[in-house]
Amino acid sequence: MLEASSSDNSKHLNKKLSLVNAWALAFGGVIGWGAFVMPGTTFLKKAGPFGTLVAMEIGAFVMLVISYAYGYMIKKFPVSGGEFIYAEHTFGKRHGFICAWFLGLCYINIIPMNATALSLVFRAVAGDLFKFGFMYTIFGYDVYLGETLLALGALIIFALIASCDIKFAGTIQTVMAMILLVGVIWVSAGSLISPATRTLDFQPIFFPDDRGILFQIISVAVVAPWAYVGFDTVPQLAEESNFSHNNVKIIMDTSIIIGGFVYIALNFIAISAIPNVYQNWVGYVGDIENFEGVHSILTFSTAYKTMGERGLLLISLSALCAMTTGILCFYVATSRLLYSMAREKLLPSWFGVLNKNNVPANAVLFCLLLSSLAPFVGRNALGWTVDMSSLGGAVGFGYTSLAAYKYSRQEDRTDITIFGFLGFIFSIMFAILLLVPIKGLNSSLATQSYVLLVFWVILGAVFFLLEKRKSKF
Repeated sequence: MLEASSSDNSKHLNKKLSLVNAWALAFGGVIGWGAFVMPGTTFLKKAGPFGTLVAMEIGAFVMLVISYAYGYMIKKFPVSGGEFIYAEHTFGKRHGFICAWFLGLCYINIIPMNATALSLVFRAVAGDLFKFGFMYTIFGYDVYLGETLLALGALIIFALIASCDIKFAGTIQTVMAMILLVGVIWVSAGSLISPATRTLDFQPIFFPDDRGILFQIISVAVVAPWAYVGFDTVPQLAEESNFSHNNVKIIMDTSIIIGGFVYIALNFIAISAIPNVYQNWVGYVGDIENFEGVHSILTFSTAYKTMGERGLLLISLSALCAMTTGILCFYVATSRLLYSMAREKLLPSWFGVLNKNNVPANAVLFCLLLSSLAPFVGRNALGWTVDMSSLGGAVGFGYTSLAAYKYSRQEDRTDITIFGFLGFIFSIMFAILLLVPIKGLNSSLATQSYVLLVFWVILGAVFFLLEKRKSKF
């Protein structure tokens, strides 16, 4: 079993994180801005209500299979670093770095995506409250001083919370995660029993085009590594957990299952109260770009139509908590990943320094500084990195599954061997679907994303060679 060490021998990470806190971090990582916004902008347009339901269930099933590898590996390596440690100690430093480099891209990208999404909520419920001080248009997106300050404020506040004692951060996360979940359940129930809801609104069950049902389902299912990433942050907190690692599998599985429920519920909420001027949800969703205010986010629009001001308040609080739990979760997870890499001498020791709360605050600061660039480039540019995040998640899942496969074969653990092999195959499939353009599927990276990916790979190669020369490993 790998023992934890510290770059500062007088300090160690504190074992203060409870089981509930760990679950809240995982669940808060799974559900972010996309669950509320993407039903109208992406999911329904790709696969319709039932196509998205099937795709999200498939995605959840695949993640449950992959979680077996995580539950197995965390018992062997109960230290911060998660997938990075599994890859490094199983396949060597080069593979460890590759895994961490892509996983870090996945984790850190989610922080600014959630922070900048706050402006979408305030545009919907508060109009032009933060839409002041127009600065410029970049990649077709108008950047305003007010919305930039809103995102920066959220990034700073949650960086400060992430730099506090892990128990405090976990408690804040738990409160926000509960508000998120209760709000979604309440709005779901309210929209279900509302006279404004008609079952005919869910017709047609798939998007009416010539791609075929299978292609529609796959086009949504391929985002699973991005949609469900967050459950895998639990191993990053292994050194700080004050509960048995036998419970890790339960935490991950429940965060995946409940997360899947939230995605599916919000997808149906989005089209539960279609205005009578539309024959079905297809035309309604197609007009989303022409809507303003509350109606520009379909989940918000339905909550308002079916439950009035109370529904709008509930859905707004849930969305705000989803975005802020996403920010906090990935501040914590990314900082532990960077801390672990520094401890293994794959990053400068500066990333491994612990503050008075025994938290890698320098790593948190790095995440803050990097994320603070995002509000200035606009959400359209950030959108190019979403698919790259899916690829980063797939790399982490693949390495963990393959490591579990290797160790379980040595121990004659047939169950883990099977799940590890399946998890690796699923990860390869996700990567292929993201990297290889397939006619009619529309699941591959955008052209800009390929350019950024090539840049990221080259940057990683240069960085690795420099660190290798300096550390002589």
